[in-house]
Amino acid sequence: MHGNLLGPEPTLLPDRAEPQAALDGGTSPVEVATRWPDFSEAWATLAEGALAAGEPIAAYAYARTGYHRGLDQLRRSGWKGFGPVPWSHRPNQGFLRALAALALAAREIDDTEEYERCSTFLADSDAAAPAALGLV
Repeated sequence: MHGNLLGPEPTLLPDRAEPQAALDGGTSPVEVATRWPDFSEAWATLAEGALAAGEPIAAYAYARTGYHRGLDQLRRSGWKGFGPVPWSHRPNQGFLRALAALALAAREIDDTEEYERCSTFLADSDAAAPAALGLV
């Protein structure tokens, strides 16, 4: 009746078995993003690859796509713009990885404001996420 007095409940995105199995099974992230364009983990994988290849502009574009597709899913799952998005819940990891990649790409192109905003958002989503994603 009184709800959670400590804050909002964690948002847990739904399982996406088919695209997750395809990506985990070695299907290229380009193919996965083409077939399931709302699957944030495919975009995060593309962004991380672009960062590793020294292509921060491509990484930024991939990461921003994954981030926005993840925001859409969070809202559909009841998220109101704040509250925990646990790293430990595998379906949340695509969104959180895209957010971390967006922060890293922003840092690479000297967009300090975006880097700080994304880094703060990541830490606010789950305090364990920045360390898990190399932002600490």
